Amino acid sequence: MAEFRLPPNSRISKDGKVHKAPADAMNVRAFTVYRYDPDSKEGPRYDRFELDLEETGPMVLDALIRIKTIADPSLTFRRSCREGICGSCSMNMNGRNGLACTTPIEDLKGDIRITPLPHMDVIKDLVPDFTHFFAQYAAIKPWLQTVTPAPAGRERLQSPDDRAKLDGLYECILCACCSSSCPSYWWNSDRFLGPAILLQAYRWLADSRDEMKGERLDALEDPFRLYRCHTIMNCANVCPKGLNPAKAIAETKKMLVERAL
Repeated sequence: MAEFRLPPNSRISKDGKVHKAPADAMNVRAFTVYRYDPDSKEGPRYDRFELDLEETGPMVLDALIRIKTIADPSLTFRRSCREGICGSCSMNMNGRNGLACTTPIEDLKGDIRITPLPHMDVIKDLVPDFTHFFAQYAAIKPWLQTVTPAPAGRERLQSPDDRAKLDGLYECILCACCSSSCPSYWWNSDRFLGPAILLQAYRWLADSRDEMKGERLDALEDPFRLYRCHTIMNCANVCPKGLNPAKAIAETKKMLVERAL
């Protein structure tokens, strides 16, 4: 898997800090954590933290909170719900993208290496810059667009079958695990929308209540925005919600073909 983007003109230092576990610790695991502080004059480095798992919760996020609490309060990472709902704590653990709050420590072998999401600019430590990612999300107009007036006194209705077409789409939490695992997105993120955003785009194309399907398809019909997907399935492999962005992209391509016939 590709690396995150290093700051310009820098490389990872070999002079990382080591934080030892207590001498009487019986169940020790080592965590090697990427560190970068743009406000300092130091380059990126890896710090090593040894934790007694008897004093640590079961998830990788528990370990990071423990590190921040007892070893290094300057360690920076995002977190919120701790239930796999918000997507805040997405990061790369032993070479695989995922949510730190739902990744059990026991599922990871050996020393655990934690870095930011691959091929994204780093704000600090484990915090990637999502500015471009969310700008792409806004570009697909992720809201219901209609022309006809709303029904008086009630919401716009769907049949159970039409509602079922949204399953596997609406659950996306925009954690960017899929997009940052996609080689096409690494190489073309300036123009290719990536798996997460294209899944979100199809969510509205599949919605029976939306009345702007033609305009939505026009916005996607571009050599780069949609067609840089080569269906290598990294996106589906790492999605913490078990979704399949590649299938949504294929369905979007199918809609464009059918429209052209």
